[in-house]
Amino acid sequence: MAAPVRLRGDFDGIRLRVLAKGSLCPDQTRRLLALAEIYDGRSRGEAARLGGVGLQTLRDWVVWFNADGPDGLLNGKAPGKASILNDAQRQALADIIDQGPNPAIHGVVRWRLMDLAQWVFEEFRVSISTPTLSRELRAMAFRNLSARPRHHAQDGVALEAFKKTSLPAWARSRRTRRQASP
Repeated sequence: MAAPVRLRGDFDGIRLRVLAKGSLCPDQTRRLLALAEIYDGRSRGEAARLGGVGLQTLRDWVVWFNADGPDGLLNGKAPGKASILNDAQRQALADIIDQGPNPAIHGVVRWRLMDLAQWVFEEFRVSISTPTLSRELRAMAFRNLSARPRHHAQDGVALEAFKKTSLPAWARSRRTRRQASP
């Protein structure tokens, strides 16, 4: 059997218990208390039982603790899937959106997500779905805004003439007198 991985020398059981008491992460607290038992001279098997894990997991905790100290025992967030677009591609996408489409070149008068996805594919040979592109654009502080549609033959003068005019809300109506009943 291989020799166990030694713990760092700059901590002791008392200090780990103090850190465990102040920790807000319950998993870090459990790991610190298990390592404190090793510092106090208990066997690794007993420390693993106290932590509710096996010996291999306890060994992983020791390696993490030796590398990063108590912060190495915090729950880490998984990195997730890497972004489809890199920074240079994002910058080019932002530039093309700011410039707006040229109907002669791009064949559209306004950018839609599907048009931008097609442009990204033609420019970078990267296939990206419209929901993913929407998330990328939102992360870049772009929002999907569209102007209210207006008919090309709409007459502004006729619209103003058609509007109803009514008294302002603050004006009082005329007072009527009640006639006495006969």
